[in-house]
Amino acid sequence: MKPVLMSKNGFNLRAVKCENCGKSIIHPEDKNEYEEFIRLKQKEYNVKMRMVGNSYAVSIPREIVDFMQEQESAMNNMVKLCFEEAGKISLDFDSNTEEQKPRILKSEEVQVVKNGKQVYHVRKISDSANPEKNKTKIFKSKKGEDY
Repeated sequence: MKPVLMSKNGFNLRAVKCENCGKSIIHPEDKNEYEEFIRLKQKEYNVKMRMVGNSYAVSIPREIVDFMQEQESAMNNMVKLCFEEAGKISLDFDSNTEEQKPRILKSEEVQVVKNGKQVYHVRKISDSANPEKNKTKIFKSKKGEDY
């Protein structure tokens, strides 16, 4: 068995994995913590929205706050709130959210065919994190050559 770090739903779980059969055993503390997260994730809470000054406030149930404190999230810090879609607001308690931007990698390929033969092959690669590395390559087919 070899120690490994597994990632599930944003959790890093300590485990040991057999190199022969591929089976893994997750550390009991990490497994309990992950199961508690799944249990809380499946629950629905009805909370009241209240007027506080010129803003509205919604209470966060204690068991969620307790779980977050166990995860070493710092309370009383700023959180990121965004309006995701109609009827859905999200709160992000991760303090590194400003540094972590979603990365989109995209690859497109187009073939230009004339009379059943490929004339051009275009490959476009784009990376939202590194736009300077975006590139488009055009390959022209030589006579009698197919890709």
